[in-house]
This record gives sequence, C-alpha cells and structure tokens, in this order.
Amino acid sequence: MSATTPAQARRMGPSGRDYGYANARVRGMRSRLLSQAFFDELMTVHDIAAVIQHIMPTEYGPDVEGRILHGRNAAQIDEALKDNMVRTFRKVYAFSNDEARDLLTVLLGRWDLFNLKTIIRGKHLNLDAAEIIDSLITVGQLSSVDAEELARQQGVKGVVDTLATWGLPFAVPLRDALPGYNEASDLSLLELALDRYYYGWASARLASRRENARAARTFLGVQVDTMNLLTCLRLLNSNLEPSEAARFFVPGGLRVSESLFMELAAMSDVDEVFNRLKRTPYGRLLEDVAVKFIEKGSISVFERALEDFLFRRAYSTGKGDPLGIGVVISYLWAKANEVTNLRIVIKGVSVGMPADRMREELIVV
Repeated sequence: MSATTPAQARRMGPSGRDYGYANARVRGMRSRLLSQAFFDELMTVHDIAAVIQHIMPTEYGPDVEGRILHGRNAAQIDEALKDNMVRTFRKVYAFSNDEARDLLTVLLGRWDLFNLKTIIRGKHLNLDAAEIIDSLITVGQLSSVDAEELARQQGVKGVVDTLATWGLPFAVPLRDALPGYNEASDLSLLELALDRYYYGWASARLASRRENARAARTFLGVQVDTMNLLTCLRLLNSNLEPSEAARFFVPGGLRVSESLFMELAAMSDVDEVFNRLKRTPYGRLLEDVAVKFIEKGSISVFERALEDFLFRRAYSTGKGDPLGIGVVISYLWAKANEVTNLRIVIKGVSVGMPADRMREELIVV
C-alpha cells in the first residue's frame, strides 16, 4: 500500500497557519464516521462473511477489497482497518498547513513510541517478526518499511543498533538503558527510557505560547497524567523505596506532578488514592469505576477508564476554536477510536463473543 509520507506532505500541503481549508475537509471526513447504530448491527452478525458485507459500503470498503484477495478472514480485515487508518492520517497530514503539520508530527509521535515499545517487547518475549508486525500501526514518522525492518532484527540489541545506524533519536535513551536491561532483563527500563524521551521531547516542542501549540500541549499533558496515574495504581502495595518508585515517574503532565506521584505511589489503598484525587479532573473518573474494581479486583478497570477519559478529552479538544488544531486532533483520535472499536468487534465475531461482551469492550465517545 502506498501512502503519502510526512516529507512528501510537507512539500504538498499549504503553508502558514490558516486552518480553514483543512478543518472544512476534516469536518466532511468526520461526518462519515460510523454511527453507534452501525456497531450495534455489526455486533449481531455471526461470521466474517457477514462482517465483510456490512463493511464494504463504508469508507473501509476499498481497503477491505484489497486485503480479502489474500483471504476472507478476520486477520485480513484487521489489516484492512489498519491500512485505512494509516491512509487517513497521512491524508490529513498532507492537506494540513505548516503549523498543523509541526504539531501533528509531535502528537503522532505517540504511535512511533507505541510501535517501538511493541517491537522491543516482542523481541524481549522472543516473538517472531510476523507476530510483531501484525501489532504495528505506522501513522507517525516511522514508516511501515522501517518498522518492519526493526521487527526483523535479532533481539533487543539489534533493534537499538539499527536505530542508532539510522541516526534516529530514540536510539539515545535506549542505548543508555541497555546495560541495565541486559543485567536485570527488566523490560520496564527500556520502556521508561522511551516514555521519558518522547514526552520530554514533545513537551519542549509544544512550549510555544501560540494558542494551537497550547491546545496540543494540554492534550499531551493529559496523556502523561493518565499514564502516571495508572502507574501509581499499579504500584499500590508494592512497598517500594521512594527512590525506586521515583524512577517510574514521567515528567510532562498537567496535574500529576512528581510530588503528587510520589505521594500516590506510597499509598496502600485505592480509597486513599480516590480521596487525594477528589479535587482533580481525575477524581470523579476513578470514583465512578470503584465498584467495578471491587467486583473484578483488577487494575484493568482503571486502565480502561483512563483510556476512555483520554479519548473524551481528544474529542472535546475540537469544541474550542473551530479554526484551530483542535478540530484535527479531535477527528484523528475519533478515527483511531473507531478503528479500535471495529477491531474489537471483528475479533469478537470471529471467536463467537456475545454482543453484550463486545459492547463492554467498546470505547464510546
């Protein structure tokens, strides 16, 4: 599949900071997002053939048509959905203005981070390249060709050495963390190094006082906050020394400072965390899922709630300035959410999952 690369987009896209043209196109694209009624109907079908029949008339039809030549199965439909997402993101990037492309380069780096962590995690677990590649979504600066090449390297060191050979900045934090990883076989050392590098770089790139940079910086800060909060919840009852807990903190958030992180990480009870966060935007969010946590006893309910919150914040970003970057951010994250939901339903149908169970897994914004 061919796609417009960021470098090509920079040559093709409009200059300046006028968002009128791009936002008008994005609104048109947003109107073609799938309705809840579509998902409700899709969850009632019983096989992949019916899934294909439902999806073909939608925006995903051309991508599905190309993929099913290789097999009419859930795996090929999943690849088609990822193809569509990559193509859509590249398209928006291409018709955006100079400032928007700069801001999107930073925010879409989140997917470069995701892909690198996926590759390194796969190498740590000795997964084969094909299995790793199946999990990649290359909508950032890292192309599908480069990501697949990294996935084919021998071991974690091979990935890091290749990044260094290519001169990519992600290689620097990974090389620094590699000796510790080799000694302890602790994957978190590499993942934390990547997180700190990306979010530090992104925060610096979005430090401008311009309104659109501030909007993008706010959304980035929410991402960091949700990540740090989830880490705190995972550290409950861990009895870590403060110095050890501190290494898990990622700077760059809006409300979760390092001091608050350390305070939360030292707690031993979820109720303590709720009480401390009551006056923050995250207090009500966590309180609402407390009952589910008690029922299931799993941190995954908080992970899901924080993920929902992040998508809702992305959606609300587009409600501020109708002629700013928020409209684009809102659409791209809504598109990513739609693809995620479709992948959940298609996997559910393929394994015979009940519709009610699939519905619980969807992120509805």
